[in-house]
Amino acid sequence: MISLLILQAMLKNKGIAFKLVLLFTLSSICIFTPIFGYNHYVSRQIIERGIGENSKNLILASKNKIEAVLASAQKIPENISYFLENSSYNESELYQLLYTVAKKNPEIYGITIAFEPYAFKKDAEYFAPCFFKEEGGISFKHLDKHYNYFFRDWYQIPKELQRPEWTEPYFDDSRGILMCSYGVPFYKNTDGRRQLAGVVVVEVSIEKLREIVSSIKILKTGYGFLISKNGTYVTHPMKELIMNETIFSIAEARDKKGLREIGRRMIKGESSLTPFMASSVLTGKECWMTHVPIESNGWSLAVLFPQDELMEDIVRLNKIVFFLGVSGIFLLAVATVYIARSITGPLRAMAKATEGIGSGNLDIELPVVTSGDEVGRLTEAFGYMKTSLKAYIEELTETTALKERMESELKVAHDIQMSILPKMFPPFPDRMEFDIYAMIRPAKEVGGDFYDFFQIDHDHLCFVIADVSGKGIPASLFMAVTKTLIKSKATVGLTPDRIISRVNEELCVGNDTNMFVTIFCAILNVCNGEMEYTNGGHNPPLIIRKTGEVSMIKSTGGIVVGVIDDAKYTIDKLTLEPGDSIYLYTDGVNEAMNKNGEFFSDKRLEQGIIRLKEESIKDIIDGIMEEIEYFVQDMPQSDDITMMVIQYKGNVKKE
Repeated sequence: MISLLILQAMLKNKGIAFKLVLLFTLSSICIFTPIFGYNHYVSRQIIERGIGENSKNLILASKNKIEAVLASAQKIPENISYFLENSSYNESELYQLLYTVAKKNPEIYGITIAFEPYAFKKDAEYFAPCFFKEEGGISFKHLDKHYNYFFRDWYQIPKELQRPEWTEPYFDDSRGILMCSYGVPFYKNTDGRRQLAGVVVVEVSIEKLREIVSSIKILKTGYGFLISKNGTYVTHPMKELIMNETIFSIAEARDKKGLREIGRRMIKGESSLTPFMASSVLTGKECWMTHVPIESNGWSLAVLFPQDELMEDIVRLNKIVFFLGVSGIFLLAVATVYIARSITGPLRAMAKATEGIGSGNLDIELPVVTSGDEVGRLTEAFGYMKTSLKAYIEELTETTALKERMESELKVAHDIQMSILPKMFPPFPDRMEFDIYAMIRPAKEVGGDFYDFFQIDHDHLCFVIADVSGKGIPASLFMAVTKTLIKSKATVGLTPDRIISRVNEELCVGNDTNMFVTIFCAILNVCNGEMEYTNGGHNPPLIIRKTGEVSMIKSTGGIVVGVIDDAKYTIDKLTLEPGDSIYLYTDGVNEAMNKNGEFFSDKRLEQGIIRLKEESIKDIIDGIMEEIEYFVQDMPQSDDITMMVIQYKGNVKKE
């Protein structure tokens, strides 16, 4: 109270400008001081929260990139393993397949199929053809007894664990690069027993992974590193650590118990997306650290954020805020009296114009800019905003119209694609010898799956199900071409293998995109139930006997269609009894995935067919579709789903 009286006495005879400046300055200081303190506190909290969020986003993004590289390499031996288990092949076809895979997959350096002793040739203990990149080309060699691959990690580990497995990283002396191998065991049924037939292995360069991890840069000294499942450094800014030290040897050498505990958690596959304090091996500074496992191969990725460098930003920010605050107080105090009168008039005009813009009048006139101060710039900004807003509305209108047109065109493409597939059931109401029902659900507006059935002559019904590689419009175009070719090649007297061979020859011509299609094609004699079929790399259908027995149709061992122009296809035969049915499907059924990354699987499919075997063919397909939807829950559909059931009834007379 006394201080206020003294202040009033001091200001009693002072001018208005002095009073305004003094009172404004003192008020600003009283306001600025707590703001400055609060700004320091909030800035620190924001940075710490930002570290948590940024570290989580950064490490998960880097992990996803690494997983994508490993997944693309894993798919190759897994697919070949499936082919080896479910197809028949000779030595020449095996070489052709390996050469094609090595040539068309730049992410791998080499690929080998190593057979168990005498598994491929009865007189050969060692049989392991290997194709690898060398000097810009593809080279070949046999791994014989001098190499003795049976004792190599890439063979022993998948064999003993009975599952695909990545090896520890290693230096390839011949190429001078860091590599790792991924082995997938494959099996054959011998005398009713499932026995190991060999291991498919690919060699992959770790250079791409090193590039991903090396791209992690945080301020001046922050970095990421990658360790193997045994703790060995795979990538690190200190190159002398790579493949020479483990996280445990460094912890021991530098007496860092905390680093040893971090290493234990990392090799156990644990993750920590909440930053915790740790020391940098590179600089010795205290850092925030996060780590996540790489599920594909059991490695672990870590990222370090230097604490002192991050806090430098807070100090720098506070200095800038303080400087700007003091400067602002001084400048505002000097300009208070002059600006007070020059502001109010233009602002009133701007407020009126703003009301007009807010009501939708974008042609309203703004006050004339008479100065280059804040009011003038604000007026210019409003003018720019008005112009930009008009342009944005026009652009938005055009974009909306374009989007609607594209959606309409995709809808038309979907309708056209669906229109070329038979969708009237029963399709041949005057034929009592058989019944057919099918459905398709594309993953996108248009897809690459298709089914078809047609009468070659009065006694023979041809039916087909196929799956084109890829999705979307390219797959739908390839699907339309394939469907047309099959129907045009299926003439009286041709067997399914000859039909598919001719289709394959046509598809290989000019196929620069390397697209392919899996096809199951069969011809049913509706008089006696005899069925001839061939399989071009497609999922084997299931046969549902009238007796209730459900089993998978024997594969004919053909490869996918459209890849090798002289590929050979063979046929097999079976006889359907009245009441027997054939269930055909694409891999969108058995490979439908839930949120846990589990496939619907052949086993669940077969169990579902067994439960529904007494139902009508339509109810069988509807029932399987319901089980798939229940299994995947809210997961988006990743592949086209197509199913078809052919039921043979025999010579049934109309009543």
